[in-house]
Amino acid sequence: MKTAKREVKFIVIHCTATQPETSIESIQKYWKEVKGWKDVPGYHYIIKASGEVIKLLDESKNSYGVYAHNNECISISYIGGIDKTGKPKDTRTRKQEIAMFNLIVSITNRYPGAKIVGHRDFPEVKKACPSFDVKSWLANYKPDFL
Repeated sequence: MKTAKREVKFIVIHCTATQPETSIESIQKYWKEVKGWKDVPGYHYIIKASGEVIKLLDESKNSYGVYAHNNECISISYIGGIDKTGKPKDTRTRKQEIAMFNLIVSITNRYPGAKIVGHRDFPEVKKACPSFDVKSWLANYKPDFL
């Protein structure tokens, strides 16, 4: 039996709210041991400080990215988003920005009607994630090449 394609309305940008050097394994351990998420990650894609994009979940499945909206979202996160004291801060490296922009372009091609937003842009969200204004960043982003 063929599964129906998800109706993706949002491409959501997140941060992990960790230090930029945090490993994906430790983030996944936190999801399982603290959040109780057994087999579903918080994001479809995660971007390391090096700019490497790691796919954590197939786009046909729901992640735990935005409570009450997961069925209509593709979630992208960069590792980082807080300063050394734990306060929200845009800690993206230039390589993360380039990778994020390119990934957004790629996903937008698959879901042309999807709106690109930050996690904090949902009305019921009370956190700084992704620690920068997505709309402003996209409006001012100047692409370059790695």
